[in-house]
Amino acid sequence: MGTELINYIINAIFAAIPAIGFGMVFNVPKHTLMYCGFGGAIAYTSRTILMDINFSIELATFLASTIVGLVALYWSRKYIIPRPVYTIASIIPLIPGTYAFNAVINLINMSAHGVNPELITIFVENGLKTITILGGIGFGLAIPSIYFMRYNRPIA
Repeated sequence: MGTELINYIINAIFAAIPAIGFGMVFNVPKHTLMYCGFGGAIAYTSRTILMDINFSIELATFLASTIVGLVALYWSRKYIIPRPVYTIASIIPLIPGTYAFNAVINLINMSAHGVNPELITIFVENGLKTITILGGIGFGLAIPSIYFMRYNRPIA
């Protein structure tokens, strides 16, 4: 149990680094960079924990994005900063880069070596996994704000 906790902490630290970096790229206020890092650490660690208890990566990413959306909604109301300041940088560690890269590599292999059923299968699996994870990130970030910003308010 001790080594798992240490691994979670180390992964959280390394997930916070790109979140802070993207916060700097998007020119967020300096005092919010710490929260962007916390958001990235929360997102990656919660997804890792959910995957460790046998959730699929798509569902784990959706739930982790929902957690980040809730936390960012709280921070945005507490510090009167727009919610995307926190959410955009925080979800960077959840981006499915490996799956997208493998899908593109398979497209290149199909172009160079010809199309065969194995390459098509690998491309479709990686492409669909990428699209599903990105959709989970989008819906996960949107649901908390839709629910809490529309609750007890008329739609029209």
